[in-house]
Amino acid sequence: MFEYQVRRMFRLNALKRLNKWMPVKNISKRFCTYEPEYLKYTKSEIPTYDALNVQIKGYDYPMVESFQSFVHKLAESMGIEVEDSWALPPQSLAVKKFKHLTTVVDSEYKLNKYERNVQIVDVPATVAPIFFYAIQESLPEGVSVRIHPHEDEYEELRYIPDVQLLELKSQLESLGGPSKKKG
Repeated sequence: MFEYQVRRMFRLNALKRLNKWMPVKNISKRFCTYEPEYLKYTKSEIPTYDALNVQIKGYDYPMVESFQSFVHKLAESMGIEVEDSWALPPQSLAVKKFKHLTTVVDSEYKLNKYERNVQIVDVPATVAPIFFYAIQESLPEGVSVRIHPHEDEYEELRYIPDVQLLELKSQLESLGGPSKKKG
C-alpha cells in the first residue's frame, strides 16, 4: 500500500515539473494527456447524411413489426441516432383469379400491405454502407426495404383523415360558413 502511494506522489511531482516547460491542460491524478492545438485542425471531417427514412413493407404483419424492431436496435447499437419510428395505415388490395380464358372469377383474395418507417439522422458516411449492408443481408422473406431521404410529404401520409370531421366541415360550409357574432 505504501509503495503505491509513493509511486503516485512521484508521478504527480513529475507531471508538475513537466508542466513548467510543456503546458498540459488537465492534470489528472491518474493520467495525463498532452494534445497540441494543431491536432484539432488535422482531423478530417466525415460527411453525414441528414435524415433518412428506412421504409419497410410487407404482407405479413408480425414479420414487418419484428424487422422494424431489428432495424431500430441495429441503428442504436451502431451509434446511429433514431429520431422517429412510425406505422402507416395498411393498404388493402383485392386480388381476383380468373378461370382460364374467361372473365369468370375463380377466387378472390383480400391482402393488406403493411408499412413501417424508421427515421435516422446524422449518419456518418463511413457507417452508412455497413448499416445498409446489414439491413440487406438480414432482410426476411416477403419484406422489402427502401432507404430514401426524408421529405415533408411523408409526414402527411402518417395521419388518417377524420371522415366525420370532414363531413361536418363540408356541411357547415354548404350552410354558409360559421357565424361570427361581435359582442
